[in-house]
Amino acid sequence: MRYTFRETGSGLKRNMSMTISVIVTMWISLALFGASIMTMQQVNAMKGQWYDRIEVSVFLCTVGSASSDPGGNCQSDQGVTNDERAAIQSTLESDPTVQTVFYESKQQAFDEFQQTFADNPIQNSLTVEQMQESFRVKLKNPQNYQQVVDAVQDMPGVQAVQDLHTVLDPFFRVLNALQWGTLVTAALLLLAAALQIGNSIRISAYSRRREIGIMRLVGASNGYILLPFVLEALFAGVIGIVLAGASMVALRGFVVSGLQSQLAIQSLGWITWTDTWWAVAAVAVLGILLSIIPTLLATRRYLRV
Repeated sequence: MRYTFRETGSGLKRNMSMTISVIVTMWISLALFGASIMTMQQVNAMKGQWYDRIEVSVFLCTVGSASSDPGGNCQSDQGVTNDERAAIQSTLESDPTVQTVFYESKQQAFDEFQQTFADNPIQNSLTVEQMQESFRVKLKNPQNYQQVVDAVQDMPGVQAVQDLHTVLDPFFRVLNALQWGTLVTAALLLLAAALQIGNSIRISAYSRRREIGIMRLVGASNGYILLPFVLEALFAGVIGIVLAGASMVALRGFVVSGLQSQLAIQSLGWITWTDTWWAVAAVAVLGILLSIIPTLLATRRYLRV
């Protein structure tokens, strides 16, 4: 092992500038790749929080809501009646495209409002009576939302019917575009890092080609010859992995946690530390593979003696 470590150190010193450039490229590319994974996790967390719970929202009339009722289904002097509420619920539950129907009372809406805007000045701006009753409808197939909208939007007691896909889809499209843009950029940088590692190892192997040839002639195994080059590549790769992992932890600890506390919307759906550590693990595996595979490819020709 003394020979292995001596040769590894010699190779790192000989190609110090190349090693530093590999470390920086690996750091940036792996960090971007990790950020794209975390963005994907964030999008999925938000979709899971919203899409899995709510597909269509049917908002019921309240006292004084006639002025803001586009369908003319509300009376200004009263909110939705018990008979109207029962008729709306029956229509929704009998629809074959509906999977589940969840009724949210004014008190439940108020509790959700208090939780969502905890520690926010807006928390005390509304009372229970000012909240709006609603039915939250989950569909068997979210693409069939229009059938539910058409069935209840003209019923007495219905102020508005909202398909949340029309609100959330543009937002998620932006996040998905950001995610794929980051992923493509990371892939290009990872390719550059792999090429840099291959070139660095190729230069190191070329400078020691006679030494390698002699070792092959005296019966040294391929593993014994390759180990210094693999360790040289792993040295740069592991440092890049550590820096990329630290960047991802900082992203979760400062940026995501900062947004979470500033927005004060706990029900929005945020990535957890478990998600972050899984992303770091994926980056570590990819970084190790990017260190080893180019090294093996770059040194193949020098093992033929």
